Amino acid sequence: MHTIDHAKNSKNAENWAKAVMSGDLDAFDTLVTPDVVDHDAAPEQAAGGAAGFKAFFTMLRSAFPDIKLSVEHMIAHENEIALAYTIEGTHRGTFAGIPATGKRIKARGMQIGCYNGDGVMVERWGSSDELGILKQIGAKIAA
Repeated sequence: MHTIDHAKNSKNAENWAKAVMSGDLDAFDTLVTPDVVDHDAAPEQAAGGAAGFKAFFTMLRSAFPDIKLSVEHMIAHENEIALAYTIEGTHRGTFAGIPATGKRIKARGMQIGCYNGDGVMVERWGSSDELGILKQIGAKIAA
């Protein structure tokens, strides 16, 4: 059993936001273990591990190059960090098959990360308001 270091785990969560906003996606090589389990992986994450996160955030940054990710609330419990966040950006590239519209988006999301003794993510659960994003960029939503 490892000692729980909330400071390391919290720093990892903060570094996710920095990596996404700066485009330094190689940071995921140190933010997640090679065998990280993502319970809510996006289709772009088929490669798994750091490569999957890099592929997903490459797509997201291409669609919203000025993306801003703000952590609104964060709770540490044992070896897990739960956080609520907001993403904002301008739709400048294809997202979910929808070409750029120039529209601004703002959406909420939540994530729970489980960390090893070195403060590196080993497991993740998460959800973002993708439907809200699609509505904001003018997607036709069928019932």
